[in-house]
Amino acid sequence: MSNRLRLVLLSFLMLFVELALIRWTGSNVLYLSYFSNFVLLGSFLGIGIGFLRAHARVDLFPFAPVALAFFVGFVLIFPVEIDRSGSDLIYFGIFTTKGLPAWVMLPAVFAAVALVMALIAEGVARTFAEFDALEAYRLDITGSICGVAAFSALSFLWAPPVGWGAVVSLLFVILLRGRRLRILQWVAVAGLVLMLGRESLVPGLSWSPYYKVAVSRPAGHHYLYVISVNGIPHQAIASTTERRSLGPIYFLPYEHVAGNPLRNVLIIGAGNGNDVATALALGAKHVDAVEIDPRLLQLGRELHPDHPYADPRVT
Repeated sequence: MSNRLRLVLLSFLMLFVELALIRWTGSNVLYLSYFSNFVLLGSFLGIGIGFLRAHARVDLFPFAPVALAFFVGFVLIFPVEIDRSGSDLIYFGIFTTKGLPAWVMLPAVFAAVALVMALIAEGVARTFAEFDALEAYRLDITGSICGVAAFSALSFLWAPPVGWGAVVSLLFVILLRGRRLRILQWVAVAGLVLMLGRESLVPGLSWSPYYKVAVSRPAGHHYLYVISVNGIPHQAIASTTERRSLGPIYFLPYEHVAGNPLRNVLIIGAGNGNDVATALALGAKHVDAVEIDPRLLQLGRELHPDHPYADPRVT
C-alpha cells in the first residue's frame, strides 16, 4: 500500500470513529445528552496526544482496535438509562437513572475516548510526517472528508451500529495487514462486530438518522405503544379518545382559541401523530405536520390507531 493511500485511509478512520463514538455513546449513556461535548473534547485531546507521538520509539497504533473493543464492551455492560417504572411525566433533571453515577461514567468515557483517538491519531501522525506539510494536509483533509461523507451516508440509510463497526474493523484489517495482524487484533475486530451486531439485532430497536429508537407494547398500560429514544422515554401512542382521559393537557391549547375555525394548523415535532390526530378530531381543516426523524413518522403511519398521517387533510 502506498503511503498516500495509507494516510487517506487513516484519516478516514480517524474521523469516522470520532463521529461514530459521538453518535453511539450518546445513545447508550444518558449523561451525554446533557454533556454532549464530552466525547468531542476527548477526541480533540486524544488526537493532539497522538500527533505529539509522531516520532515516538514505540508505535501504539496496532493497539487501537483493542482499546476500541474494550471501550465498546464497557459501555454495553454499563449503559445509563432513565429508570421509569410508572406513567408520570418526566421533567428533565428530575428522574432516576440505571447505571453508573455521572461522576464515574463521564470521566471514564472522556478518558477512554481520548485513549482510543490518541492511538488512531498516532497512526495518522506517523504517516503524516513522511510528507511535506502541505501534501500531508491535503491527503489528511481528503480522507477526513471521505470519512464524514461515509458516516453521513450510513446514517441517511438508517444503518445500525454493526454497519459502523464493520467499516471500522475492515479499515483496521487493511491498515494492520502489512504488520501481521496478531491474534489480539483479530479478536478485537471480530469482537467489535459481534458486540455491535448483537445490539443491532435487539427486537423493537431501530436506528434512525438521529436516534436509537425503541418501541415496546407495555402490558397492562393505557398506552398502546411507548417509544424511547437514546434510552429516554420520549413518546407514547394512544388513540384520541384515550388521550382525552390520560392527557387532557394536550387539548388545552384549543380551549384558548375558541371561535377559531382552525383552517390551518402547524404542528412542529409531530412525532407519531398524536397531536395531528387531536387537531383533526377538533375540526382542523388542514394540518402541516413537521417531524425531523423519519422513523418516528414511520411509526405513526404504521401503529397509530387513528391513522392521522393517512388523512387527506394532513401534509
